[in-house]
Amino acid sequence: MKRDSSSDEEDDHQNLIEQNETKQPTPRSTTFQIDDFSSRVNARFNFKSIFNKRYLFAIFLPLFIVLLYCTTDVRNLFATNFSPLKLDWVSDQMKESELRALYLLRQQQLGLLGIWNRTYNDNFPPIQSNSTLNATSSKLNKSSPVENEDLENLLQSSSLTLLEDVKAAVLKQISLNKEIQQVLLSPHRTGNLSESGFDIGNASLGGFGYDRCRKVDQNLSQRRTIEWKPKPNKFLFAICLSGQMSNHLICLEKHMFFAAVLGRVLVIPSSKMDYQYNRVLDIDRINKCFGRKVVIPFEEFSEIKKNHMHINKFICYFSLPQPCYVDGEHIKKLKSLGLSMSKPEPAWVEDIKKPNKRTIQDVQSKFSFDDEVIAIGDVFYADFEQQWVMQPGGPLAHKCKTLIEPSHLIMLTAQRFIQTFLGKNFIALHFRRHGFLKFCNVKTPSCFYPIPQAADCILRLVERANTPVIYLSTDAAVSETSLLQSLIVLNGKAIPLVKRPSRNSAEKWDALLYRHGLEEDHQVEAMLDKTICAMSSVFIGASGSTFTEDILRLRKDWGSASLCDEYLCRGEEPNLIAENE
Repeated sequence: MKRDSSSDEEDDHQNLIEQNETKQPTPRSTTFQIDDFSSRVNARFNFKSIFNKRYLFAIFLPLFIVLLYCTTDVRNLFATNFSPLKLDWVSDQMKESELRALYLLRQQQLGLLGIWNRTYNDNFPPIQSNSTLNATSSKLNKSSPVENEDLENLLQSSSLTLLEDVKAAVLKQISLNKEIQQVLLSPHRTGNLSESGFDIGNASLGGFGYDRCRKVDQNLSQRRTIEWKPKPNKFLFAICLSGQMSNHLICLEKHMFFAAVLGRVLVIPSSKMDYQYNRVLDIDRINKCFGRKVVIPFEEFSEIKKNHMHINKFICYFSLPQPCYVDGEHIKKLKSLGLSMSKPEPAWVEDIKKPNKRTIQDVQSKFSFDDEVIAIGDVFYADFEQQWVMQPGGPLAHKCKTLIEPSHLIMLTAQRFIQTFLGKNFIALHFRRHGFLKFCNVKTPSCFYPIPQAADCILRLVERANTPVIYLSTDAAVSETSLLQSLIVLNGKAIPLVKRPSRNSAEKWDALLYRHGLEEDHQVEAMLDKTICAMSSVFIGASGSTFTEDILRLRKDWGSASLCDEYLCRGEEPNLIAENE
């Protein structure tokens, strides 16, 4: 039962009254007041006694203080009690700082030795001696032009890699030296002296921030382009047949260049003949990038031409191994679309295995016709103004970063996946395995590496990039990826290999694809993988894969390319290569 606070106050008041009532009254004094007189006499006597003592104390106290001051060193008296404690504390702090500094100096020594050993690594020669130059020249003379260019690029890239590694390592040692200075000076700091007063290195060097895997400056101001202004009634019919989707996208991009040079609208192939490009690309976006209609889907072309779809000129860029790189089966597929065409005729002798370097003038002289519709066949292997084609953004003048890129839905899905599983800082690894064992072993050098060797190469880049997680895009079997995961351990900590998980309704990162009916489409999934890799901090690719090459193109065009991007185990040969059949 709750007690009322007012009753508590009344009880307290009643108790006070009772205590006052029970107090005994003070007795009155008698007539003679003998006791009172006696007490007064005693009080006067005590007052004189106290007064005399105080007087004597007031006289002798200053004399005592003067005497004590003359005979005793007061400063030493108090200092003797506390200075040993202070000195012991400072001494302990200095010993601790010296031990810490010795440890850091040891780390600095090991780091500098690592830099020294790195400069003698044969894979990354910073400066080539005469014997090395002679050997390289001999190898270049014996190689084909394509191999020569690859080797020169490798040497240049290797030297640049070494230079960047040395820069990062030296700056790290400078920063470590600064830390050693701060450790040694820390016991001498006082509350009245700011830390900046001891910051010896700060005056000359400022900061030590250095991003080893920073983004590549693409020098877009140096970009060389041409305008694409097609005549509305002139068409180039795109034909792309070689390889998988990545090959077709590269072929389609090259067709755009041809169409721009020839002043024609490009017709995107039908899904009955090729892939469903509208599921992975935004065709309308390409036109918006130019501010005019430069590409149309096959369905729109068939509407324009009604029942008279005819390829007036079928002039082949490649003549070998067959004209236009189109076999009889694909000719039948083209005709099944309602297309009629003239017989394919080679413009010149051109082999896909040994393509010649061609210029704009070469193409204009062989493919400039007044006919409404022309086709030149598959141009995936064409070496046509390659320096223009390979530059960031491509060879055409437009308002976008790149022309051929994943659709907006795929881009958003990739961003949601990265936000859910990876975060901003991650490495993407394209680990091509299926069919690559045979493909790579016929090349020199081979590009198929044993899992332990591949793991070592990956770990070196993980340490350089300082990333906590790896996105794995692969067609490898679980047995291979499981072994790879067990070997990706840095400083005792496993670096997770993350793959896209199977569909789970509880996860919402891929909801857009399912909402628009793009689920379980292999080409959409491949493009999603490609997009995630293109958005990574650092990318490790598979040499010889067009999937990797298309990712590198996107990274270059988007400005996400890193100085640490490289092919897996670049500059190394597999430590074991199986014999050919």
